[in-house]
Amino acid sequence: MRQQKQFLDVIDRDLAKARFEAEITLQPLAEEMVCLDQALGRVLSRDIIARVNVPSFDRSNLDGYAVKAADTIGAEEQQPVPLQLLDEQVAAGDKPEQEVKSAAAMLIATGGMMPRGADAIVMVENADINDNGQLMISKPVSPGSGVAFAGTDVSSGQIVLYKGELLTSRETGILAAIGESQIPVWRKPKIAVISTGNEIIAPGEPMQPGRVYDSNARIIADAVKELGGEPLELGIVADNIVELRDKINQALEVADMVLLSGGTSKGEGDLSYQVVHEFDDPGVIVHGVALKPGKPICLAATQGKPVIVLPGFPTSAIFTFHEFVAPVIRQYAGLPPASQSMVSAELAVRVNSEIGRTEFLLVRLLSNTQGQENNNQPSLIAYPIGKGSGSVTTFSNADGFVRIDRHEELVEAGSEVEVQLISRDTKPVDLVIIGSHCAGLDVLLSLLKAKGIQVRFMSVGSSAGLQAVKRGQCDIAGMHLFDPETGTYNQAFLTNGLHLIRGYRRQQGLVFRKDDARFEGQDARKIISRIKNDSTCRMINRNLGSGTRILIDQLLDGIQPSGYVVQTSNHRAVVAAVQQKRADWGVVIQAVVDDDDLVFLPIQDECYDFIVSDAGMQKATVQVFMSLLKEQQVKKQLAETGLGVDSSFGTLVS
Repeated sequence: MRQQKQFLDVIDRDLAKARFEAEITLQPLAEEMVCLDQALGRVLSRDIIARVNVPSFDRSNLDGYAVKAADTIGAEEQQPVPLQLLDEQVAAGDKPEQEVKSAAAMLIATGGMMPRGADAIVMVENADINDNGQLMISKPVSPGSGVAFAGTDVSSGQIVLYKGELLTSRETGILAAIGESQIPVWRKPKIAVISTGNEIIAPGEPMQPGRVYDSNARIIADAVKELGGEPLELGIVADNIVELRDKINQALEVADMVLLSGGTSKGEGDLSYQVVHEFDDPGVIVHGVALKPGKPICLAATQGKPVIVLPGFPTSAIFTFHEFVAPVIRQYAGLPPASQSMVSAELAVRVNSEIGRTEFLLVRLLSNTQGQENNNQPSLIAYPIGKGSGSVTTFSNADGFVRIDRHEELVEAGSEVEVQLISRDTKPVDLVIIGSHCAGLDVLLSLLKAKGIQVRFMSVGSSAGLQAVKRGQCDIAGMHLFDPETGTYNQAFLTNGLHLIRGYRRQQGLVFRKDDARFEGQDARKIISRIKNDSTCRMINRNLGSGTRILIDQLLDGIQPSGYVVQTSNHRAVVAAVQQKRADWGVVIQAVVDDDDLVFLPIQDECYDFIVSDAGMQKATVQVFMSLLKEQQVKKQLAETGLGVDSSFGTLVS
């Protein structure tokens, strides 16, 4: 037997990745538009901004009667309140013609459009018609009862889905609800998959001595699908250099990347690396990485396309695929980087490692009951499950892996180790933000998504956001609370254990329709003082606890104008109400007013800042958020949105 040739250049894993990625283009391949019914499983190439409100009008959630809630006060079964029943009836799809005035009511079906003047629904069960044709109300209702107000689910101009999101049935349902039929997505990268070796046979063929079924092709092809790619399964090529060369050239004509498994070691029968070494543009970039498993991987490129020869042994092939190939496919498909979830665990047995090679030790995690009782010990135990590189099941059975540095020779049993999880489920939320809604926050959420951070935002108002961060229910609170004693925003509300991150300035103001003569004048405060007693001039309010609601109540000074009881949770819904003439005026931030038929008059500047707790400051995702605020491009984007960004933006105040 001839002596096998040895590797010529075995290099460190990080250096190998850096060299490889420097020679290829790491970005989505191209954008394309697909029909909504073909969008499932695709990746959005742009943020999706709603062009309509959902619901698009104030609608009834019940079969009942549209009324003014104030008219039902004191109603009881023994002493019902009589109302005039109007002759108009509103069915789903109808547009009501009449206005519900005091002591009147209108029959309305579930899904029916609320008539002007009505602010609540009385259920059918709580009303009867007497012999005189009057509607007798036997139970009072509060403002907003039984009503879904326009834009409370989705408001026009809101980012509902973010660039880079993978579309499941939940997201396609949202797209349908806002009327989108053509969806911008990234083209799926086409990945050629080739297996090599005389010993490989396809599943379904009779087993023969010395042969093995080709599991690598199946695992790799399906992993490509999971990553948003389109696998081109080109079958098995025997150890014939001419046939292999032809197959690779065929793959390069139709694919964006070529993956081979087997034939990468420099043994006498290993041919894949020999064919790949024929390329010189640049050709082979790395052949041999100081890894266990995965040492013989070969990374190359030609015609601007990656060509990778994975080791033939299944565990080595799968592991090196996820280490070197998967990140590139995700980039091509427009997906964010995979999460790197880590947990602490106690190593169950002593592990010897080879000096000079970074080892990735696959482990299974079991609960450590002793650790749960002792807070100083990890609550998990990590059991190595290595069965050798030739094992088909090792990777699929592992919960995660432990990285053993190339300078470590021994890890003792009982040592605390960090385990990187192999996620099989939906990625968990990385960052929770609660507080006041803002157009600038929409921009920041989009940028965080682009960095691969899964964010959940709940619009509950500044006050509720402040309480949530105090209770540890969120990582960051967005707020704009004014303190009249100090004349400042937000900082006066800090308590022990809370920190303020300086945000941006935004302008609150009065919004109304340009053709409404009642709003003549240039001073918003004087106009509000004049119209707040006009019963025909209807406002749209903001939710209790929001900074804008606090400002509104200061401006109204105890007066509750028409529409005061109707409140919404975000600025864009206020704009929509005025646009659609469901209301005549409201208070919003300037950044959301982009309709030429509307007028915005400033009331006052305010500061929108972020509050973080001591515990939140320790989170890596919060640190990413803080780093994001320091990027010049982010400041520019916020400024283009109409927000004031100065030198204090992103600074931390204890």
